[in-house]
Amino acid sequence: MALNEPLIWGAIWVLVGTVTAFLPYRMQRWPGVPLLLAAPVLLWWIGRVHGWVWVVLGLLALGSMMRNPIKYFWAKAQGREPNLPAHVLREINRK
Repeated sequence: MALNEPLIWGAIWVLVGTVTAFLPYRMQRWPGVPLLLAAPVLLWWIGRVHGWVWVVLGLLALGSMMRNPIKYFWAKAQGREPNLPAHVLREINRK
């Protein structure tokens, strides 16, 4: 295993996440969910190869990038109705 391999995959993850953010909101779900699920595995891999400091920095970056899904799932886990932005509510009500 190459030492830089997890960092290369991390960079690819960031690029795909950036492209996903440019998509219209209704089209973000399908690429966004796999990105959200892949993040912990990728962070574990980076931490295993490069140390825990990089995991902490990665978690901070992940929290910044995925703040709305994290807020949504946190509210659901606490049994509250999530406070969703107006454009999200419009997309949900359109279906």
